Amino acid sequence: MDTMEWIRSRRSVRTFDGGGMKADAARAIIEYADGVENPWGLPIEWRILDARRQNLSCPVIAGTDAYIAGKLRRAPHAEEAFGYAFEKVVLHAWRMGIGTTWIAGTMDRPAFERAVDLQPGEVMPCVSPLGVPAGKMSLKESLMRKGVKADSRLAFSRLFFEGDFSRPLAEEAAGEIAGALECVRWAPSAVNRQPWRAVVRGECVHFYEKKARGYVDRTGWDLQKVDMGIALCHFALGCQGRTLHLVMEDPGLEAAEDTEYIASWVVDR
Repeated sequence: MDTMEWIRSRRSVRTFDGGGMKADAARAIIEYADGVENPWGLPIEWRILDARRQNLSCPVIAGTDAYIAGKLRRAPHAEEAFGYAFEKVVLHAWRMGIGTTWIAGTMDRPAFERAVDLQPGEVMPCVSPLGVPAGKMSLKESLMRKGVKADSRLAFSRLFFEGDFSRPLAEEAAGEIAGALECVRWAPSAVNRQPWRAVVRGECVHFYEKKARGYVDRTGWDLQKVDMGIALCHFALGCQGRTLHLVMEDPGLEAAEDTEYIASWVVDR
């Protein structure tokens, strides 16, 4: 299965078969997670949690008690770093036949934060259940997916631009990076908002966050920047075999007021 097929095949799973996580599979996932690096060099501490033993609850999940959680120090670009790394873990689990879904709000957050021993100055952005997907989704899961149109994405030309934001980029005009941009297009995001926008200028692909209300908390933590980390990860995965460099130098392009520059991938073509 190539990268695009692997990304397209993965879906959020909230209904599991009830068989539980095997110890060797959980160990393999945490060992992989511990080895994942992110372009910002921020360390992330990973934990496998047992909902029954640690008295954790998440009303949208059925059929598993196993979760993976990560925590890190609050720092510039912590959101993007976490999104980038956690998405690699999620995709690795999927390759193992293990289902996951990103959970940031629909859980007993204080209980999960106690379970990971969250310290002052640290943040636990998201968790994910782990388990073998059930043969059939629950009605609740089916309705949730329908509500956010989980199986659809915005058109390529609404997300990607050539030169500046005035010129939408057609897929057939994207050349060698068309596949990598398509990987970005199919990235998961909170309630499928797809906040990423990218402008292609020569060898640079500049990524921007198109902000929506309600995703920045009172501390300034921006959940959609986690989504941006996922998008940056998908682009890198789609460019396997090419040399990439991540830079954070705003190119100064004219953008809408709700659109914020995040980072740029420089692609060695």
